[in-house]
Amino acid sequence: MRRPRGELGSRAPRPTEGATCAGPGESWSPSPNSMLRVLLAAQASAAQLSGLLLLPPIQPFCLGPSKWGDRPPGGGPHAGPAQGLQRLLEQARSPGELVRWLGQNPTKVRAHHYPVALRRLGQLLGSRPRPPPVEQTSLQDLSQLIIRNCPSFDIHTIHVCLHLAVLLGFPSDAPLVCALERERRFRLPLKPPPPLQPVLRGGQRLEAALSCPHFLRHPQQHLIRSLAEARPEELTPHVMVRLAQHLARHRLREPQLLEAIAHFLVVQEAQLSSKVVQKLVLPFGRLNYFPLEQQFMPCLERILAREAGAAPLATVNILMSLCQLRCLPSRALQFVFSPGFISHISGTPHAPIVRRYLSLLDTAVELELPGYQGPRLPRRQKVPIFPQPLITDRARCKYSHKDIVAEGLRQLLGEEKYRQDLTVPPGYCTDFLLCVSSSGAVLPVRTQDPFLPYPPRSCPQGQAASQPTTQDPAQRVVLMLQERWHFCRDSRVLLGSRALRERHLGLLGYQLLPLPFEELESQRGLHQLKSYLRQKLQALGLRWGPEGG
Repeated sequence: MRRPRGELGSRAPRPTEGATCAGPGESWSPSPNSMLRVLLAAQASAAQLSGLLLLPPIQPFCLGPSKWGDRPPGGGPHAGPAQGLQRLLEQARSPGELVRWLGQNPTKVRAHHYPVALRRLGQLLGSRPRPPPVEQTSLQDLSQLIIRNCPSFDIHTIHVCLHLAVLLGFPSDAPLVCALERERRFRLPLKPPPPLQPVLRGGQRLEAALSCPHFLRHPQQHLIRSLAEARPEELTPHVMVRLAQHLARHRLREPQLLEAIAHFLVVQEAQLSSKVVQKLVLPFGRLNYFPLEQQFMPCLERILAREAGAAPLATVNILMSLCQLRCLPSRALQFVFSPGFISHISGTPHAPIVRRYLSLLDTAVELELPGYQGPRLPRRQKVPIFPQPLITDRARCKYSHKDIVAEGLRQLLGEEKYRQDLTVPPGYCTDFLLCVSSSGAVLPVRTQDPFLPYPPRSCPQGQAASQPTTQDPAQRVVLMLQERWHFCRDSRVLLGSRALRERHLGLLGYQLLPLPFEELESQRGLHQLKSYLRQKLQALGLRWGPEGG
């Protein structure tokens, strides 16, 4: 007995040429031209199109088993007759046949069959810009079938059907699109209402902006500049401290804002403690910026005289910032070098860091204040200032040029003719140090004392800082790496700590050879770097033998 046409089990025709479907491990997607036609037609709203473009890709197993026999994970309900119905849908020769297979087998139809039908419909209509009237009826019938059954679809099937419907050209107000969109919204998890934001006024707005994690990670200079224009009544010590810390942390040398901090410091002098002042002064030393505010230094001297004994660590921190600016008040130095102050800090938890800072201040007095007549730090209290590379250099060592410069020097001069990361008295770490004879020959370091004496021997007043202050015939040349993070952001101004180190090494008698990061980054490969180093050394009049190995 012949089975009636339309029931499962009848032999289906072969698919027509061009009617392709996804094979194992493949996902189906519309052609670029069909997607372009949909977007150009502008039938859907902007919100719907943007949402549809973010839909996850269609996975083959979500559309049911294909003619290659792949099954969804775990077998499940898609096997057997349902798989046969999918083959019939994939091989349908007209929209009417699609509707007939779905309508005459209601007990065999599963949710995943409807995306298969829409996909096959797109293949059938792909070569025809407008279907004939008889097929318009089939399209409406297929739409009604999907509308009736879409409440039973899962969220992924709804997404796929909505995606395919839009690609087929259904307008945004079509019943099919509206029904699928309604079901999609119904299945979305409910979002809790956003919490009410308190109304922020004055300085609270500035504080909230600076406390935002995104702002702290990604400094925006235009916002920093706008903060400098805030009204005086909006500025509080806490807000100004946040601004100062932000500038120092991100190396932002903003003159307008730094001047605003300096003016605030002068105006609010009576209300500020030294613990707050040390934070406000920090960016000036770190960014190597001396403000134009005329009362800046007299104000700091009065604060130091008033509170030096109450907060020893804050006092030393303020002096450290002023040391980077080459503005050390004698009265404050006499206080911190006094036996009473040194005895007071010896038993405190911050004694090690204070002793290091006092050692640096004592070095600055030795090298930069020849007329100072007050007490000095006792020799037994002195410690090396920076006995190892700074924290920022250690943290960014993988971005540094130090390793490739060391290899270039090794091949150019030989390992015995330079020292790397050598700490010289009174405690400055050098990148690379060479010993050079009076004739300019580079000498093996092991045959020479690489250190110049400290304290240096006296030299005539007014002698240039870069000239040696010893009578030793051998010169010491220090190659100084100037990495990108050694400068203020978007500036050629060295950070205060870097400028201080170079200034003191020059005053000690070391001849400095800067290696700026722009020049190092422009060298392509070790060969070019060796040529660059050769030119730099020869410009100083240095000479050496054949390249070492």
